[in-house]
Amino acid sequence: MIRKLTLALMMSGSVLAAQTPAFAQSAAPVSKLVDAVNIPHEKFTLDNGLTVLVHEDRKAPIVAVSIWYGVGSKNEPKGKTGYAHLFEHIMFNGSENAPGDYFEYTKKIGATDLNGTTWLDRTNYFQTVPTTALESALFLESDRMGFLLNAVTKEKLDNQIGVVSNEKRQGDNQPFGLVDYKRSETLFPVGHPYHHDTIGSLEDLSAASLDDMKNWFIDHYGPNNAILVLAGDINAAQAKPLVEKWFGSIKRGKQVAPVNAPVPTLEKDVKIVMKDKVPTTRIYRNWVVPGLADPDANSLFIAMSALGGLSSSRLDNILVRQEQSVVGVSAYLIPFVHGSLVNIQADVKPGGDADAVAKRLDEILADYIKTGPTAEEVQRVAASNIAQQIDGLEQVGGFGGKAVALAAGELYVGDSSFYKKELERLASAKPETVKAAMQKWLTRPVLEIRVEPGEREAYKEVAAGSGSRTGTLTAPAFYAPPGADDVSVSAPVAFQDRSKFPEPTSTPALDFPSVEETTLSNGIKVFFARRAAVPTVRVAVSFNAGYAADPADKRGVASMMSTMLMEGTTSLTSTQIAETEEKLGADVSVGSSLDRTVASLRAVKPNLGLSLDLLADVIKNPAFATKELERVRVQQLTRIKSENNQPQGIAVRRLPPLLYGAAHPYGGPQTGSGYAETVATISRADVSNFHQSWMHPSKAEIFVVGDTSLKEIKPMLEQRFGKWKPEAAAAPAKNFAVALPAPESKILLIDRPNSPQSLVLAGLVLDAKGSDDLLTLRAANEIFGGDFLSRINMDLRETKGWSYGVRSQINGAEDRVPFYMFAPVQTNQTGPSVKVLIDQLKDFNGAKPVTAAELEKTIKGNVLKLPGNFEQSSAVLGQMQADRLNQRPFNYAETLAGRYNALTAQALNDAMRVKVDPSKVTWLVVGDAAKVKPQLEALGLPIEMVTEAANTSASNNAK
Repeated sequence: MIRKLTLALMMSGSVLAAQTPAFAQSAAPVSKLVDAVNIPHEKFTLDNGLTVLVHEDRKAPIVAVSIWYGVGSKNEPKGKTGYAHLFEHIMFNGSENAPGDYFEYTKKIGATDLNGTTWLDRTNYFQTVPTTALESALFLESDRMGFLLNAVTKEKLDNQIGVVSNEKRQGDNQPFGLVDYKRSETLFPVGHPYHHDTIGSLEDLSAASLDDMKNWFIDHYGPNNAILVLAGDINAAQAKPLVEKWFGSIKRGKQVAPVNAPVPTLEKDVKIVMKDKVPTTRIYRNWVVPGLADPDANSLFIAMSALGGLSSSRLDNILVRQEQSVVGVSAYLIPFVHGSLVNIQADVKPGGDADAVAKRLDEILADYIKTGPTAEEVQRVAASNIAQQIDGLEQVGGFGGKAVALAAGELYVGDSSFYKKELERLASAKPETVKAAMQKWLTRPVLEIRVEPGEREAYKEVAAGSGSRTGTLTAPAFYAPPGADDVSVSAPVAFQDRSKFPEPTSTPALDFPSVEETTLSNGIKVFFARRAAVPTVRVAVSFNAGYAADPADKRGVASMMSTMLMEGTTSLTSTQIAETEEKLGADVSVGSSLDRTVASLRAVKPNLGLSLDLLADVIKNPAFATKELERVRVQQLTRIKSENNQPQGIAVRRLPPLLYGAAHPYGGPQTGSGYAETVATISRADVSNFHQSWMHPSKAEIFVVGDTSLKEIKPMLEQRFGKWKPEAAAAPAKNFAVALPAPESKILLIDRPNSPQSLVLAGLVLDAKGSDDLLTLRAANEIFGGDFLSRINMDLRETKGWSYGVRSQINGAEDRVPFYMFAPVQTNQTGPSVKVLIDQLKDFNGAKPVTAAELEKTIKGNVLKLPGNFEQSSAVLGQMQADRLNQRPFNYAETLAGRYNALTAQALNDAMRVKVDPSKVTWLVVGDAAKVKPQLEALGLPIEMVTEAANTSASNNAK
């Protein structure tokens, strides 16, 4: 997708236009913002048909390497669903001249922003590498394009069938996880290339043969069906000989037959009711509309944004804020080549009348289609979207950077500058054009899906049981959260020696921006770093609060207060706040993490002053209106209920209190939402008092990164924050002296009947604080479980195929830090998977310590990826805040290369042995107890059972 915002819009809520605040009237015109969006590039084509696009961006010594193939799930015939994505997985399992896992090579060259994804219309592979490793990346991509087939084995295929099957189960296990299947098969008729989801069916995946995979490659993976984009520290003159060197000898592949699929229309309205483990009823309205090249798709994108995508959209204002009949709404368009999806959805307020909400939703939609959006609504859609596009220009690669914009346009419509034409359409759109598109396409028969709380039908598992789902109509499928049957295939003639991997030529130094410091007149410290690649400025006003500041009997108050700050000030309603943001192209948000509450701003440079006005008003002058508070309370209670219906939500709510104890600041749910019984008692006075005592000038620090200077920004901050005087005394420091419970090696089994997968979460509070030097311990954990190539992921995913992805991590925290292991695994291998994790941890600390090869890979990978890690100003801002939290100097990032190079295997072994004791780890398993408990009993650990009813009841949530 060319628009960076489309996936973000899926999560947006929204509001009807109110009177626009006066200080937003002088915002920079949209046309000025469009002028700032530009990706100059050159194009050339090799004799074998490979199209190459090169964009020069010298801000950092890195290059994005992104290759897009014109093959997706739309190319799959009946009986072979999921093959495009399955083959994407095969592409990471080694080629003839680069055997082994692809990530083994990308790690040692310092790649960042790397993955592979498959969707309806395409498959892509991407990584950002140091400039000195560009030839290494081109070798790897060309080798799997031209020299893959003799490296594909039955063993690899069987393993990846297991991995993909577990990827599917992991998604199916989520609330609403089965909706997309029903939506695809209903909206698109049998025979349409979009009739099935990208992830495919378990039956088809299990039946995939080695010949099937090899033929899929031969039929679709030729250079003439691919687009290579290089964006970053390179130009076309430098790129062309390197691309010719590595790709030029690959033979042209088969011509992929074009797909011709008209936009389908339902014969009549279709109504479907589904049951699921969900907190409340969700109502959907869906249509298929023209594909992304059609101007009507752009008009419908605007229509959906104004209806339910923007923070100021109509549905949010009417249904959420005014009538308060729903707790969340959204409307968005996802464009594809052969038809786009329009989705409108509303989550009914718990206990509400779903029929009445559905009727009201249809009334609002009918009126909107009849009258269309206002000119101001269209302008706000344009300004907010274009501002985010500008922000996206700072990234050269990844899943949303400049390489994506160029490749998508070239592949989908044959025009690499299509992103610019889309933005120009957006900026020049007229309300009457938007209305006409809605009247043409949204008056056709509609698909109505309603998902009600209840028990699902029994999950349909394949007989063999082999092996946030992606690979649906609304999200692509990713590679990673990121023998005797072999058929010999002749490789193309190679005129370039591939017998030796081209190692990076040198190690580029990280040039972290200098951080300047100053102090406002009331004592607030300001930290500034200049980054001028794009005309944007990021500001974070950070308070020493977070949900660790929640009183034990008021868990959830920090989260509630953070939400309430955006729900109105003494001079602006929540609608006016949202409209002002959108008009300015700004993004203001307030959120709490474990240790900090942060009010953030992303502003375009021309509107910086006005955006700071809005940020200051939100921070200093909240209204805390009672009506809004009660609405937010219902939303937070619904969120708690939703977390108790999600495996991961259950786990991160349940385990921390066991590890830290309920009285410890870290002893509440790690989602920050609190408990139903505590949230129910939080009063307006509680929220106001928390704001006055914790969002206090004495607890504030301001961080700024962007296209400005300290000389320019300080007076602006002084004007808005320097004279800020507190209305109450600051809260006392958090009490981290609370004694922790003794660690217990036991299993807490939470029953979730009919779960297609089990979730394992294990934890231990370490004798270490965030301010301690944890680099050595984290490097050891990277080898054990913190990386795709880690021991536990390679074992459970790549060797056994029991999981889509397994990780361990040492979380950051101001006080005592936890060690966690996270493993979603297939149900029939739950007990064996826990045993693998136990054995792996024991082996790591005992008979199988860190090897020389693991140490070298860890050091080299971490040093080489440093420039890529800090490409974006958001990463610089995050590092500055982390440095302050952990009491480090601001040049810490520049010391990392030397510190990594000084690591030894002995130091890593010692750090892990001292801090992580396998015999003290507490285990939590969420799954179908009838199937899982017998497996867990074989482990010999004490097991405590929690029934599904007990888990979801409010009375047990705080225990």
